[in-house]
Amino acid sequence: MKNGRLILMCISLAIGTCGGPLLARLYYNNGGSRIWLTSFLATAGCPIILIPLSFLFLRRRLSNRNNDEANAEKTKIFLMKTPLFIASIVIGLLTGLVNYLYVYGLKLLPVSTSSLIIGAQLAFNAIFAYFMVKQKFTHFSINAVILLTIATGVLALHSDADRPANVSHREYVIGFIMTLVSAVLYAFLLPLVELTYKKARQEITFTLVLEMQMVMCVAASCFCVVGMLVNGDFKVIPREAREFKIGGAMFYYTLIVITGIIWQAAFLGHMGVVFCSSALASGVLISVLLPVTEVLAVVCFREKFQVEKGVSLLLSLWGFVSYFYGEFKSGKRILGSSQPLLETELPPLPVTDSVG
Repeated sequence: MKNGRLILMCISLAIGTCGGPLLARLYYNNGGSRIWLTSFLATAGCPIILIPLSFLFLRRRLSNRNNDEANAEKTKIFLMKTPLFIASIVIGLLTGLVNYLYVYGLKLLPVSTSSLIIGAQLAFNAIFAYFMVKQKFTHFSINAVILLTIATGVLALHSDADRPANVSHREYVIGFIMTLVSAVLYAFLLPLVELTYKKARQEITFTLVLEMQMVMCVAASCFCVVGMLVNGDFKVIPREAREFKIGGAMFYYTLIVITGIIWQAAFLGHMGVVFCSSALASGVLISVLLPVTEVLAVVCFREKFQVEKGVSLLLSLWGFVSYFYGEFKSGKRILGSSQPLLETELPPLPVTDSVG
């Protein structure tokens, strides 16, 4: 059961991580310019989480028909207690800030460049995971982190050779910095989520993970809505929709809805992989998907692919191979859980070893 859920989370992560940046670039390339709106879309698809939550609630009600106190606790609409609720709000607000920084950089950078910069998150993820959740490392995982960090440095050396025509040198540098800062902050958020799971004063179940995701996304969306109000986005959106270069207003609003759903898939994948495995595993998977996103960006938007990007890509792939080979050689499953989390609504899950 756990392996199947982990596979589903990985697929969700892959769809969202690859599709989200491409849809955002499609928006920007065809007349879209609202950064706060794009940030909002990164978490605005959270209402779809109500679908699995409703299903799991009905499942609990049907499987707990007795009126004893234990079953009454399980049949509550929401299982989250106050400390976890507050922690989810704080993480959600930080997520809103990360989303804003990321899409700000994405507006000024090619998707392929932005994706490679995000590769830096793995190095910081490893550092934060080591200090926050006592993540164990092997020589191979350390080698992977070093290679991925160098890959990002090589990318920075090519300066603004791939700078879009309508972006100045100063804007390009700002976009690079914004994207890098967002990568660092997000690398901090993943171990923070894992630490929250570990420190929670209640049993962490998949239902609870979905509830946390809902609260985080609502908090992040509210953060972005405030930015939209201050920036006047709601007044500009109807005009932007009418003037959208492809498909007009109908395509514009359809793109917004689909973008929100795709980003929500990425968020679910991030949270799910941390739940089923670890923060480092989630960070590695994000990095593994970078070459895919980069190739898709070059194919879809005909972005430039300079020598420096090729070197950076090769170093990234080398880092990925190093990490996975190290896990294979150590005889451990690549995505093993550092501390198994129990699931009350579903059958018991097998215990697995820690990552690295």
